[in-house]
Amino acid sequence: MKNLIAELLVRLAEKEEESKELVAQVEALEIVVTALLRKLDSEQLQQINVSISDAMQTASSSMAADFTQDASLLENYIQRLLNHPRQ
Repeated sequence: MKNLIAELLVRLAEKEEESKELVAQVEALEIVVTALLRKLDSEQLQQINVSISDAMQTASSSMAADFTQDASLLENYIQRLLNHPRQ
């Protein structure tokens, strides 16, 4: 029983480390994308926004129903990134 608990704790620690790495990767990508977006003029930014919206519409219409929740969450993050980038 102690071995099982110890093994579970090790697995939990590994998962936590993986999670931290993923968070760091996402934050790094957010910083890079924000820097790139700030270099664009308003017309280019609008074109990107339209392209992303079109792609999301296409993906959501061709995916299963469970994609709808994921798509909504993804759309919220995309809009936050495009309209309210990191300071």
